[in-house]
Amino acid sequence: MRMLIGVLSLALLAGCVSPAMDTARSKAPVRVLASDKATALVAECIKFSWEDESVFGVDASAYLNSDKAGQQTVYTRGAESFADLVPQGTGTAVSYYAKQPGDAAAMRRLAMLATCL
Repeated sequence: MRMLIGVLSLALLAGCVSPAMDTARSKAPVRVLASDKATALVAECIKFSWEDESVFGVDASAYLNSDKAGQQTVYTRGAESFADLVPQGTGTAVSYYAKQPGDAAAMRRLAMLATCL
């Protein structure tokens, strides 16, 4: 039962943030980066680093969404910040988006993302 509630909650959360992500994607990303690492490894690293409560406080939550083409998106609650990861050869292309690009939290998330490349 707990598992079902968790899955439903995650599905609802993904549905709520999708329009915010689509709006952000209609504009240029804050930063485009590249990595020689596999997409799944980079995505897990970003998710893990964005969940660091010592850096982001009690709102240190991150979610990971994958599609069939191998693209992955790591995002925060409300899609305040998110990163689209696309396989590129043997590496990964990363596009970082933030609602408030100059915001201190957005800049910290970008710095944490960069450590995963």
